[in-house]
Amino acid sequence: MTADSVTSSAAAPGAEYADTASAAYQAALRVIESVEPRIAAATRKELADQRGSLKLIASENYASPAVLLTMGTWLSDKYAEGTIGHRFYAGCQNVDVVESVAAEHARELFGAPYAYAQPHSGIDANLVAFWAVLATRVEAPELAELGAKHVNDLSEADWETLRNKLGNQRLLGMSLDAGGHLTHGFRPNISGKMFHQRSYGTDPETGLLDYDKLAAAAREFKPLILVGGYSAYPRRVNFAKLREIADEVGATLMVDMAHFAGLVAGKVFTGDENPVPHAHVTTTTTHKSLRGPRGGLVLAQPEYSDAVDKGCPMVLGGPLSHVMAAKAVALAEARQPSFQAYAQRVADNAKALAEGFLNRGARLVTGGTDNHIVLLDVTSFGLTGRQAESALLDAGVVTNRNSIPADPNGAWYTSGIRFGTPALTTRGFGSAEFDRVAELVVDVLNNTQPASTGPTGFSKAKYTLADGTAERVQAASAEILAANPLYPGLTL
Repeated sequence: MTADSVTSSAAAPGAEYADTASAAYQAALRVIESVEPRIAAATRKELADQRGSLKLIASENYASPAVLLTMGTWLSDKYAEGTIGHRFYAGCQNVDVVESVAAEHARELFGAPYAYAQPHSGIDANLVAFWAVLATRVEAPELAELGAKHVNDLSEADWETLRNKLGNQRLLGMSLDAGGHLTHGFRPNISGKMFHQRSYGTDPETGLLDYDKLAAAAREFKPLILVGGYSAYPRRVNFAKLREIADEVGATLMVDMAHFAGLVAGKVFTGDENPVPHAHVTTTTTHKSLRGPRGGLVLAQPEYSDAVDKGCPMVLGGPLSHVMAAKAVALAEARQPSFQAYAQRVADNAKALAEGFLNRGARLVTGGTDNHIVLLDVTSFGLTGRQAESALLDAGVVTNRNSIPADPNGAWYTSGIRFGTPALTTRGFGSAEFDRVAELVVDVLNNTQPASTGPTGFSKAKYTLADGTAERVQAASAEILAANPLYPGLTL
């Protein structure tokens, strides 16, 4: 168990108040139980489930008790549409303090000139960013040309002209199967419907981002917005090169760092690998590797800050004041030196997990990792991603199936499993534990077979797991988990 693990170390934020936190949760659950006992029971069971499973989902983590407790307050009761000092409701002076503190911590942590803490989620943050770019680069010039100060001043004909321009802009983002996110222009998502979109991929042989091909695609397509960032790409990105490409074609560079924000905050990604100095607008979630509450942030350069600040009413309604407060607490935790040590261990542990897989003959997309993600191609085991995900869950290993480049099984069944190291690193896992995790995963996959559908072949979903495998892996996992307890001292 490592010294800086936020939930399992005596040096962790709030660890010295473990008994107090335990009493607080016990009292809270008694209150909940008096109204709806099923919810209290499900909450207790969720903690037990998380304590007893190997959580390897790259987009999940464990927030500190301080962060979790911050969300359960009367700040939830306030409507605070608008911005700091400029609300549409009275009585928001305390929300102004909360939002100001959250934005201050975000600016200082990431070295950004401007931070917006209101988005409820990653997709909200991306929508705010998209529309801030559209407002700055399409709407504002059109209003200036027409001599109008506000869209409400436009005639019906001029408004229709502007609406058509807003709805006919181009976006270039990483394709879903190459590791991009559904909000980067995936057609079934609103981002794919808002824009005339195209996707860039990775090299079919190496799985790596090809900057020359990306530049060629940008020159040909000439997007208004070039989206960088990923949700399942296991390598670092040179954001200085992306900015060069964006500048060459006159695009705004927007980077979605939701997955790797913790590695940026923890100074694992610096220089050209830190998107914040290079992107015009940077978005992120506050959970995942950043280890905060579920929510979003937008960071922006000055030329886009005014438009981002109009996220409400442009995209958002009332902000979740209690979650903004929890963001402030999590960001304050991330500014501590212990968080940098944690972030480095996240990256080191991912390498250990990848090497553990490779040493046991598994096939990895790009052949390894240099961030927090390991993407396993399970076709080498004769399985689909859905079969592998389900078999692993039977054995107490929580993952998610994921597309791989040019995936023959599509986005539902998939051919890959995505692993992430942030959560178990928070519990205190090190390289030895992650090597053991790789061994257990390979054990499960080697003992899983697709179920026959008769003469027509095999199911993409059904499978059989060899007798005794789940029990063997669960017993081995229990030993590692017991040595790295989750929220030690917390009893319900």
